[in-house]
Amino acid sequence: QVQLVESGGGLVQAGGSLKLSCLASGRTFSSYAMGWFRRTPGKEREFVAAITWSGDWASQANSAEGRFTISRNNAKNTVYLQMNNLQPEDTGVYYCASSSKRPSAIYDYNYWGQGTQVTVSS
Repeated sequence: QVQLVESGGGLVQAGGSLKLSCLASGRTFSSYAMGWFRRTPGKEREFVAAITWSGDWASQANSAEGRFTISRNNAKNTVYLQMNNLQPEDTGVYYCASSSKRPSAIYDYNYWGQGTQVTVSS
């Protein structure tokens, strides 16, 4: 199994920034790619961004374009989500997830973290 622990969430004012971290442990050799998802009030869990551990592929949602950046540090088994210009609609629980292949859908992710709360005040 792969264990995932998110951190870095919190309360920020609109226009502010946060950097989320996701530490992977356990059978990390089985992890090919990592993704960030979020669940905002009244919505289903939605994709935010994803990246392979090799760095040869990355993807992000339109809502993240130009504001969020996903990156990874292989030596630390950690994936990051830098979020800038946060808006109240970004409020929600942010989850990281691990996939054993290049993911094309949410069901491609095998392991999930518990999530970290992000709250953006207006």
